[in-house]
Amino acid sequence: MAEQSTVDFNAPPIDDYAAHAASYEGFLGALKWGTIAAIVILVLLAIFVV
Repeated sequence: MAEQSTVDFNAPPIDDYAAHAASYEGFLGALKWGTIAAIVILVLLAIFVV
């Protein structure tokens, strides 16, 4: 029978952690400012449309 391989091809390289951390920080920043923008838009709609 064929041997089972335990190589994980989806795991990022060990030395790429800094790039991963920077990407995650960017994602969190975009999420924060996107949420703030959506709340501001909803408040403005509530004031001027209703």
